[in-house]
Amino acid sequence: MYKFDAAVNTEKCIEWIRNWFEENGKGCTAVLGLSGGKDSTVTAALLAEALGAERVIGVAMPDEGQSLNEADEIAKWLGIKFFNISVAEACRATRASLEAAGIEPSAQCVQNIPPRERMKVLFAVAQCFNGRPVNTCNLSEDYIGYATIFGDAAGSFSVLGKMTVTEVLAIGDYLGLPSKWVHKTPDDGLPNSSPDEAKLGFTYAELDRYIREGVEPAPEKKEKIDRLNRINRFKTEILRLPVYIPI
Repeated sequence: MYKFDAAVNTEKCIEWIRNWFEENGKGCTAVLGLSGGKDSTVTAALLAEALGAERVIGVAMPDEGQSLNEADEIAKWLGIKFFNISVAEACRATRASLEAAGIEPSAQCVQNIPPRERMKVLFAVAQCFNGRPVNTCNLSEDYIGYATIFGDAAGSFSVLGKMTVTEVLAIGDYLGLPSKWVHKTPDDGLPNSSPDEAKLGFTYAELDRYIREGVEPAPEKKEKIDRLNRINRFKTEILRLPVYIPI
């Protein structure tokens, strides 16, 4: 039976972060988008443990109608530097530019503009502070494509990329983070939003058991998970020609 040891894996993760920075940015800062959700909160805590709070920068990047979702309080609790940079104007400008070109932005387009604007801002902030931008996505969300390619799925390195939601929660608890932040109900942060699990149609616990132990949920849920995994693989598997073809 699969068993996750939060203590062992937390320490391994902290060591991995230190080694990564030693090889890929000795003395650099770590810069991450701080949304107020569990993933960015746990990531920020791991980075602070590995590098020291003085080398971690959290950036909140709300769109129009979005709150900080306690991101500023989380940064203060962790003792890391914090910036609040709105992407609302940039998102409006992108939509307006599309419309000016005669393109009616689709619902999917409008939904994905903000995370891509955030990543642009995150890389800009990183370059202002000799930093390395962090991808805060977890394995569960990546498995079903619940991330925006070149948006929140971008970054120089990923701390939680091999961890399921269940494992992320266990690490957050092991680190002693306030439960109200670690176990906050995940949603997209938009006005009138609904919890992630309600939109997905299955729980993260069901998804994680399927990923780690092969325990299948109800047939209709399994079918949905398998379909999401299949149609979203392009986000994590960049395909290239199998051989070099000279031109």
